[in-house]
Amino acid sequence: MVVHRIDEITLPPGTGPWLLPGATTEVLDEASWLQPHFADAHTVRLASHTFAVESGGLRILVDTGIGNDKTRANPAWNGLHSDYLRRLTAAGFAPESVDLVITTHLHTDHVGWNTRLLDGEWQPTFPHARYLTSRIEWDYWTGTELDDARRQMFRDSVDPVHDNGQYDLVDVPDQGTEVAAGLRLVPAPGHTPGQVAVELRGTDRTAVITGDSIHHPVQLSHPHLTSCVDIDTQQAVRSRARLLDNLADTGSLLLGTHFPHPTAGTIHADGSRYRLHPEPGTTIPPTTA
Repeated sequence: MVVHRIDEITLPPGTGPWLLPGATTEVLDEASWLQPHFADAHTVRLASHTFAVESGGLRILVDTGIGNDKTRANPAWNGLHSDYLRRLTAAGFAPESVDLVITTHLHTDHVGWNTRLLDGEWQPTFPHARYLTSRIEWDYWTGTELDDARRQMFRDSVDPVHDNGQYDLVDVPDQGTEVAAGLRLVPAPGHTPGQVAVELRGTDRTAVITGDSIHHPVQLSHPHLTSCVDIDTQQAVRSRARLLDNLADTGSLLLGTHFPHPTAGTIHADGSRYRLHPEPGTTIPPTTA
């Protein structure tokens, strides 16, 4: 199994204080290991990227970022023109070759490259792929009165894929469910009701892609630190605690969906808290399945 990080953009410095208002200078001082990679003395660093996975002969993407040419309320996301598709293709994941797109949750910065603007219409970027998300996640958002910004996101990044018959809804039990060789979806609710994390299992090592159950490594040092956009903050804390407890001191990799470089690392207990030991450039051996 090979995992690539496909960079989209580095998020602007103001993102950290907005998204994680509890990540104050005092909190950052208590986790000096965050510097220099993950934070400076005053704020955390965040990024938008996709994980591209080769497993069992399939090319799989986990979350698709913000996307180009899209009207967004957040100025940092509005009208992007990144070279994401060039980087994706250079890594061996040309859009026509992608088999599976996994959406950890239906937020704007995780579905953007689901579609691209072609001939004035939003069309699926990955024409031969199945797109997966959890049934709980889908049912929540399709049963909720959406604000204008989220309705716009569905119109340009979700509905065209669904209308093209490419979206599959997956029931994700407590123990998780395998959706490809060596790849399992596990529930991680709280940030959204149906969010999933993605477990990757090789021959002798595992990794977990966080989705937004962990936005930033500061939440290892302070697991009770929540995001301003968590729907159920208490459930988000429980999900994060379970993930950290399961991974700590096991040698398994954590792959942060919004972590800046270096994105991969192992989790180690640090008293009553945790810390991340970065492992840049790490690969996961191929699965035997």
